[in-house]
Amino acid sequence: MKKNILAVLIVILLIISGVLIYKKINGKKLPPYLVEAVGVVDGDLINLNTKYPGRIIALNIDTGDKVKKGEIIARLDDKEYIKKLDALNFEIKAKEDELNFTTAKILKNIEIAKNAYIAKKNELNALNADIDALKKIIDQDKRDENRIAVLVKRKIEKHHKLELAQLKTNTDIDKLKALIAKKDALNKEIEIYKQKYEIALKARENIKALKNAINALKQKRDEVKVVLNELKIQSPISGYVDTKIANIGEVLGAGMPIATLINPKSLYLKIYVNTIYTGKIKLGDKAEIFLDAYPNRPIKAVVSKIAKKAEFTPKEVAVRADRITRVYEVRLKPLKPNPLLKLGLPATGVVLIGNGKLPKSLNELPEL
Repeated sequence: MKKNILAVLIVILLIISGVLIYKKINGKKLPPYLVEAVGVVDGDLINLNTKYPGRIIALNIDTGDKVKKGEIIARLDDKEYIKKLDALNFEIKAKEDELNFTTAKILKNIEIAKNAYIAKKNELNALNADIDALKKIIDQDKRDENRIAVLVKRKIEKHHKLELAQLKTNTDIDKLKALIAKKDALNKEIEIYKQKYEIALKARENIKALKNAINALKQKRDEVKVVLNELKIQSPISGYVDTKIANIGEVLGAGMPIATLINPKSLYLKIYVNTIYTGKIKLGDKAEIFLDAYPNRPIKAVVSKIAKKAEFTPKEVAVRADRITRVYEVRLKPLKPNPLLKLGLPATGVVLIGNGKLPKSLNELPEL
């Protein structure tokens, strides 16, 4: 009885061994229109660095955290710059008050000087009119004097009347001389008032200078605001934190890293393909990425890069034969971001290089 049982067990073991040997010899074979390789998910890391030196007073992330574009990751000490900003705001306010006072004063002086200058010119115009009128009177006086002189000579008029006519002529001439002298003096006054008016106008440069000073202060204020904004370290992308580098309380210099971020859109599967297939793969070829944890959920992708030079097989990459020691890097880029992909995650990539279909499951492929 025992011998029979032993014989049956031996037969069963032989059958199982045979099946295993058969499966090993006649296992799944990769179709000629597919290229399969194992690789690691990689991506473009973004170093989040400081632009200005300072001490970290707030840090809102940790390794693996999700971040949104514009989210404040960390804050550096900003007390010094806030004091500068307050001082500049105070100085700007003082300069603006000075500008308002100076502008009102200068404009008033300009108005006064202008009115005085115009008044003197009007006075000159009136004086010129009086001079012209007096010249006409003198001309008439001379005609009257000549007419009376003729009458006196004819003894029609008395000599006394001629003397009165001569007196009037001389008096009017003296008046004309006085008016001309007044005109000369008035012209000198007008020149003085003109200079005062020009000086008042020139004072407007003080207004311009004050405005320039205020603009310079505002520019400094804007620069301080930029620094204050830069002391709030913001995420440039929506993604997640790959590595937190700095900690609260640390003093960082300009350009030092706080964390490294990664954008899910930049993730790709990096595989290495031997020279047998490299020439058959083209940019844009359809591909799929399979994760070990989700063998039945292929991630659609395309070939986005093929290395121009070969390199030695990396240790973490499995190859079909030990004799293959030099391979080419090929990148498979997902058609759209996939939350299942994570930096450093191992995965299998399949590239379609001929007429056929891509597999729907990792189980359809032979193990590498």
